Amino acid sequence: MIEKKNGPVRVAVVGLGRFGRLHSLTLDGLAEAELVGIVARRPESVTQLQQELPGVPGWSDFETALAECDADAWVVAATTASHVSITRALLEAGKAVLLEKPISEDLDEALSLEPLVAADSSNLMIGHILLFNSEFRQVRAETQARGPISYINCVRHRPASIVTDFPGENPLHAAMVHDLYMVQVMVERSEPSRVSCQYHRTADGTIDLALAQLQWENGPVASFAASYLTPEGMPPRGIDRMEVFGEGWAARVLANPRPIDVWAERAEWPMALEIRTDPEGATGMLAEELRCFCRVARGDQAVPDGATYADAIQVQRWMERLTASVE
Repeated sequence: MIEKKNGPVRVAVVGLGRFGRLHSLTLDGLAEAELVGIVARRPESVTQLQQELPGVPGWSDFETALAECDADAWVVAATTASHVSITRALLEAGKAVLLEKPISEDLDEALSLEPLVAADSSNLMIGHILLFNSEFRQVRAETQARGPISYINCVRHRPASIVTDFPGENPLHAAMVHDLYMVQVMVERSEPSRVSCQYHRTADGTIDLALAQLQWENGPVASFAASYLTPEGMPPRGIDRMEVFGEGWAARVLANPRPIDVWAERAEWPMALEIRTDPEGATGMLAEELRCFCRVARGDQAVPDGATYADAIQVQRWMERLTASVE
């Protein structure tokens, strides 16, 4: 937790890929935050974003940025391979950190941060924007009001081009993980009693579909499908769907693409995610996540369910169990 002061929280962003750029532009549009630094390994990435964010200091060396930048809180959106080393340095420096998931591809490396993380995870919040999606928050409220869940069905399909564009990327780890986090919150972090998983592979052995099932003793069953199967004519970021069933009730969320269609020479879905980075006022789930992070950094709010260090470790263990159970 940073020292309480008047004014916005001073925040810097490490990593300026697609999501690091969105973090930076969103922070620049929030009254709760002041973007005081951007960091990327490639100087041209820093220079390019500074054209959109004039006046924001930038660095191409993280160690120099940590020494010179006056940020109290940091967003780590760098490559997964560098997550732990960067986060360790920031926690050791007493900074509040929002770390994009996963913590690491390796569970033991992720666990190495444990001595530095506060018991309540108040100095380390895990980035998971879907926890802040307005429809998911409403569905969660409905389940809490309407009674026990019997069945959850999650579908997350992504473009078939990923198979060739990102060789070796497993949809279980890259896509299904988002649904595992949401289900974790809905079952109040309880451990499943049974897990199973199946893969479909292309002719050359590449995994393009993962199916999984989790079952809780005296509780719900959850099924998951994550794939790289959608053709070019479908929305460019694929489709997402969640269905929840209880006794006498059901709910459905269609979160991606957003319900905005445009037709000209071809159909377009201009808003895949609930994210807008307008400088006059950022809106959507990333803005809400970053507002929450500012409150956490100030000590005004606890890290929400699903976004603590322990939550990230639990989901990473679930993925290991699922991988080990592949039939």
